[in-house]
Amino acid sequence: MTTLVDRPASAAPEPRPLPKSARVGLGDLIRAGLAGVVGRPTRAVLSALGIAIGVAAMVAVLGISAASQAALKAQLDKLGTNLLQVTAGKSFFGDETRLPKEVVEMVQRIGGVQKASGTGAVPNVNVYRTDLSDARETGGISTLAAKLNLLDTVGGTVRSGTWLNGAIAKYPGVVLGHKAAEHLGIDRPGTQVWLGAQWFTVVGILDPVQLAPELDRAALVGWEVAEQKLRFDGHPSTVYERSDDDAVDQVREVLAGTVNPKSPNEVSVSRPSDALQAQITAQNTFATMFLGLGAVALLVGGVGVANTMVVSVLERRSEIGLRRALGAGRGQVRAQFLTEAVLLSGLGGIFGVLLGLGISIVWSVNSGWPVTVPVVAIAAGVGASVLIGSLAGWFPAGKAARLSPTEALATA
Repeated sequence: MTTLVDRPASAAPEPRPLPKSARVGLGDLIRAGLAGVVGRPTRAVLSALGIAIGVAAMVAVLGISAASQAALKAQLDKLGTNLLQVTAGKSFFGDETRLPKEVVEMVQRIGGVQKASGTGAVPNVNVYRTDLSDARETGGISTLAAKLNLLDTVGGTVRSGTWLNGAIAKYPGVVLGHKAAEHLGIDRPGTQVWLGAQWFTVVGILDPVQLAPELDRAALVGWEVAEQKLRFDGHPSTVYERSDDDAVDQVREVLAGTVNPKSPNEVSVSRPSDALQAQITAQNTFATMFLGLGAVALLVGGVGVANTMVVSVLERRSEIGLRRALGAGRGQVRAQFLTEAVLLSGLGGIFGVLLGLGISIVWSVNSGWPVTVPVVAIAAGVGASVLIGSLAGWFPAGKAARLSPTEALATA
């Protein structure tokens, strides 16, 4: 027979362990975070706006910069990087020097040279719209004698009319650069201009010459008529030379010595395409600067998200206390508010990416550039916004998680 032994009345029952908090799935966290964002739409929009502006600035700058560089590189591929330009420099004593009359032929004989041409400055000869124009208003237009193969060598094109040929070069006909034509108010061939105290007929107007911009503000006449009617001495002032792509550097090294064997230091040799390369480098510099401004805006947006989340924690003490009283753990409360902060900044980042892409596409289309989608910038923008949201929401989420149920309900 079993004897039952009664426990002492003073002995307290052993406490049962509290049940573990139920796990909250990712879907539940996202729904809870969205509810917190949608529940305060005005504040959420204003907070996400800073993130959106920062991301939009970064995406737009990178998109526009990429489109501009693509356009410049396409232009370089079309124009070529094998054009070299030779000009007369100054002597040791600072005196002006002259290139030999036969310099174009000398350059043409260098191995690896495809073609060579040149222009010669015609001094003291100005161009005016009429013979009654003010002599002081030259407009910076220079008069140049031009070889017939000049346009083909520099990669220029005629906008209207025709280029100089063997017949025109012997008579008073002139081709105007596009800026010279604009200054003189001439938009079609057949008009006469007052050049060197005599009438010349405009036979053509050029498009902008990218690799030889000095031709844009020039009046180009034939070599023979310049010598006969304008007292041109026949010495070229600039020589343009095209080389084989793999021989550019070798030709560049021997050009000065070929043009002036006695004093090669008095000859200047340049590569016009270097200016376009420098333009690409300058654009990279500006893009970096604007990226810095976008990063500042993104940081300010992160501060706005953090401020919003702190205020949200203070306003939702009763909700936090009720969740804790019903068994929600600190980790779950922290995860809820952290998810809300990430969603808030992430939505701002997505809107910023769309806004930045729109700006980039509209700018590229209006500028005639190829539309380039900066995939890296898109990924970086969304990733940065999520990271900013995580950092901005960490402290408010921790503050919410540390609230005890009694404290939260008592101060609600």
